[in-house]
Order: sequence, then structure tokens, then C-alpha cells
Amino acid sequence: MHIVGRRRARPPLINATPPEDSLARRLGVFDATMIVMGGIIGSGIFVNPYVVAKEVHTSALILGAWILGGLTALAGAFIYAELAVLRPNLGGQYAYLKDAFHPAVAFLYGWALLLVMQTGGMAAVAVTFARYAREIVNIPLPDGVIAALTLLVLSAINCLGVRYGSTVQNLLMVLKIGAIAVLVIAGFRAPHAAVQISADAHQPWSSSLIIKFGAAVVPVLFAYGGWQTASFMTGEMRNPKRDLARALLFGVISVTAIYLSVNIVCLRTLGPLGLANTPTPAYTVLQRAIGDKGATFMAVAIAVSTLGFLSQGMLTAPRVFFAMAKDGLFFKAVAWLPKTTRVPVVAIALQGVLASIVAISGRYEQILNYVVSTDFVFFGLTGVSLFVFRRKMEASKDHRTPGHPFTTIFFVAACWLVVLATYYNFPKNSFIGFGILLLGIPVYFYWSKKKKSQA
Repeated sequence: MHIVGRRRARPPLINATPPEDSLARRLGVFDATMIVMGGIIGSGIFVNPYVVAKEVHTSALILGAWILGGLTALAGAFIYAELAVLRPNLGGQYAYLKDAFHPAVAFLYGWALLLVMQTGGMAAVAVTFARYAREIVNIPLPDGVIAALTLLVLSAINCLGVRYGSTVQNLLMVLKIGAIAVLVIAGFRAPHAAVQISADAHQPWSSSLIIKFGAAVVPVLFAYGGWQTASFMTGEMRNPKRDLARALLFGVISVTAIYLSVNIVCLRTLGPLGLANTPTPAYTVLQRAIGDKGATFMAVAIAVSTLGFLSQGMLTAPRVFFAMAKDGLFFKAVAWLPKTTRVPVVAIALQGVLASIVAISGRYEQILNYVVSTDFVFFGLTGVSLFVFRRKMEASKDHRTPGHPFTTIFFVAACWLVVLATYYNFPKNSFIGFGILLLGIPVYFYWSKKKKSQA
């Protein structure tokens, strides 16, 4: 008998009532989408249009670089969405690398994340937040101290529970989107730029133009990075098979639309050549639209964006260190969960303290230079992991990567081209970063041997 208005049954949740020694599953699709977007959008979008315009000098090529970057990120999101269905377990990208290749590969990813990618990145962003916060409120403290205090406060909030950390992240992400919306709306009120014609406008495609376009795409790909960190939260999503896949697609598509909107406004107001000669394009657009108030608004917008980025990093990355400890490849205490909150407080505190030390020391720029390409090495490896799972006759019925294997090859190639470009342009820093990565190999064998001896 057909019942009118009968509701569809909700998909079953994974471990709806998890044991006390596991993470609490309290996040839904909206939370996951905000985490995806928060991992991508930092303060870079307010400056990066200028970086791209310096390489290519026509609106078509500038927007083309951002569209290509968005398509690359979307290809990666499709891959991660399928991997999320195949491996909805703890650790996300860490788990994909471990199951596809070897626990050592996953450990090296966590090693680089803890020592360099996360701590150095968060320290740098925290100092940026401190500088803009001082412009808004006159705080009589050094930038490093303000940055460290900010990191410790965010650590404390996340130790209260995943719901607290996610709520703060959601709020900051909504404010960040609002600030960018104000920039875009105000930009359409600003006067049009005079028509600017560059030498590239009538230049046919050639090897030199392709090289310039490739150089423009590299910073764009970095600007789109960060969405993968949402996969770390699978252990706290109510239905990771469904929620992460949707969040990745919704989040990446939304960010692509936001990035294109900002670039269209910058090109409309400044023109391609004007944009190439304006290191602070977002501020200049606002200044032309609303006058000197634009400087204050821009300081607030960047402060909110950097704080949101920090909040997202504090929420996501500790779950990898927790997964490493659960696997017996890190200090046992890092896997400890309080019964009341069931969040990895030791992992959160460890990350917060390390990032604070780096912020106060002022060494974050050197650390970032050492491993600027490391993240993209593991990006590419994660893409390759889909081939490994497919070869094992594992494929998802709920989600299949569109265009596989071609879109997957495209994503992997784009990631590793970024790595090659970085090694070519910054060989010394890149090899130091590679050396730091290799130092993790004996550390892995130490923990692996210790795990076997305790078994």
C-alpha cells in the first residue's frame, strides 16, 4: 500500500553510539562543508590575484588560470569523495595512504604535517592575524606573543569538544564569506578601469606564453589547497560516506565561485595591467568604492580570514596525530580521550604549543620555505591511491570519480608539476624539506619496532 508523503529512510549512521575510546560523531554536512571551505580560503585571496596577473596580462588568461585551478581542485575533490566512501575510517588522507601503500608512507605524511606543514603554516598565519589585529585594536604586545596567545585560545576551545570547535569554525567561515561578499558588491560599485591592452592580448599561443601561464597556475593551485584536511574529520562525522563526499563537492565549487568573483571585481576595477601593478588589489578596490574606510574594513576582513583558517587547522590536523598514536606509531598519550568530550586533547595541545613556539621564535618563514611542495607530493600520492584501490577490485557504488582514470591522471600530474616547479625555482629549500621528510624514516622504524615489542 502506497502511503502519500512517506519520508525516505535516513541512511544508517556509522557507530551512532561509539565506545568511549573513540571520537564522538557529531558533525554533519554543513559542518563538513564549512571545514572544506575554511581549509582553502585564508588571507591569500586578497593578494593572489596580483601574483597571477604579474605572470599573464589579459583578463582571459588570468581568469583561465583560476578556472583551471578550480577544475584541478574539483578533480581532486571527486577522488577524495570516492576514497571517503571506500575508507570512511579514522584519519582520512592518512588512512588512504596507509591502506593503499604502507603505514610508513602515512607516518611520513603525519611527520611532515606535525613538524613543518601544520606548525609552520599555522605560526605564519597567526603572526599575520596578529599584525592586522594590532591595526584594529592597539594591543601593546609583540606580534609573536599575540600569535601564540591566539593559538593557545583556539586550542583550549577545541579541547572543550568537537561541537565547540566546529561552531567557532562555522561562525568564522560565515563571517569570512560575508567579508568577501562585501568586497565583491562594493567592487561592482567602483568605477570601471580604463581599457588596457597588453602585449599578450594579440600574442598567439607559444612555448613562452604557455610557460608564463603555467607559472601563473602554480600560485593558484596553492590558493586552492587545504580542502583535503576535511578528510581528517571522518572519525567525527555522523555519516562520513555521505557527508564528506557532499562537503568536498559543495565546498570546492563554492570556493571556485568565490575566487572567480573576487578576480572579476579586481579586473573590472583595476584592469589586467593595473592588477599586475597593485600588490594590495582587494584594498585598492575597496578604497575606490568606499574611500579610506576600505583600509579598516580590509584589516578586519583579513583578521577574520586568518583567524578562521587557524580555527580550521586547529580542528582538523590533530586527528591525524591521534590516528598515528592509535596505530602505535606515536606517543600513546596523544591517543588519550577524555570521557566527557571524546576529543584528542593531547594532540590538540601538542599542535598548539609547537605552533606557538614557532610563532614566538620567528622561524616560521624558513620552515615554510623548506616544505613548500611537500603537501603536493602527498596530494599526488593520494590520487594514485585510487588506482591502487581500483586494482584491488575496490570501487564504490555510491560514488565514482567522473572521468576516471583521465581526471585522476590530470589531478596527479598537476600536483607533481607543482612539485617540479618548486624544486626548479627553490632547489635549496626544497631539498632541505625533502631531507626533513627522510628524517622521518628512522623515526618510523623506531615506533614500528616499539609497537612490535609491546604486542
